[in-house]
Amino acid sequence: MVYAIVRAGGRQEKVSVGDLVTLDRVAGGAGSTIELPALLLVDGDKITSDAPTLANVKVTAEIIENLRGPKISIQKFKNKTGYKKRQGFRAELTTVKVTGIDA
Repeated sequence: MVYAIVRAGGRQEKVSVGDLVTLDRVAGGAGSTIELPALLLVDGDKITSDAPTLANVKVTAEIIENLRGPKISIQKFKNKTGYKKRQGFRAELTTVKVTGIDA
């Protein structure tokens, strides 16, 4: 079992070949390829975590689609002053499929 921990969109994700992962919006359209920086590589019993070796590891992924997350409602209220505020937010997301982990 080969998997890697990669940095993606300010978070860390555990990925292996064939996984679908939802990340913060990545530049590029559907069908384009991106490369994710690896932080840790596990290949069976062998674990690689030193930076010089990980600089040679390439985790490639193909962009499947760009989408938006669920709507988050934000409401603010202050008692006795008449202050009310409503606001909404939807995150810009990208779904990618991991196509290769090359050590």
